[in-house]
Amino acid sequence: MANFITNIDQKAEAKGGGIKTLWQIVKFIVVSLGVTIIQLILANVLPLIFDSVKATLPTFLQGIFVPNSIFDITTEGGAADYAKYVVGGVVTWGYVLPFFLSNALANIYGYIQNKKTTFKSDAPTYCFVIYIFLICALILFSTWLQAALFGWLSNLSIPFLVKLARTIAVFAAGFVQMVVLFPMEKFVLLKEKVPTEENKE
Repeated sequence: MANFITNIDQKAEAKGGGIKTLWQIVKFIVVSLGVTIIQLILANVLPLIFDSVKATLPTFLQGIFVPNSIFDITTEGGAADYAKYVVGGVVTWGYVLPFFLSNALANIYGYIQNKKTTFKSDAPTYCFVIYIFLICALILFSTWLQAALFGWLSNLSIPFLVKLARTIAVFAAGFVQMVVLFPMEKFVLLKEKVPTEENKE
């Protein structure tokens, strides 16, 4: 399998331009699928550790994690989650940390894998630091986006959209992350190694 991928890499490299970028997009999507799997596993394991955390979010995060946008208290499960994760009308770290850490850790794996296989980059360490700040901002934005889309779709009174509201919101947020991260990694954070004269020969 590794040889098969290497052969395609070499052919795409030889053709360059759009073909090379298209192949990088394919590899980026494959890595993103791995990121999603890791995130789903962590999102289901981490609550076992953090569910007992009752400390509430600071003020600047309360506008992003709004209880009524996150929990549908008209359902039994939503009401139970509200009771577990909301204290005094404010969402707790017990709810946020599993989501944030699962997303962050999975995307760190994605960065490392894309650096190694997708873009074959020798980017310096400071690019990783910039990436951490970027992914934190993206996670907060995507969380807000999911809540906003969920609320908007739920208020359309179209039955099938109401049922799919959460799923649509999750995929939309994931798509936004991919659209932002691919060009940032390709053109800014993970620029390809510049061949030396020795390598060219």
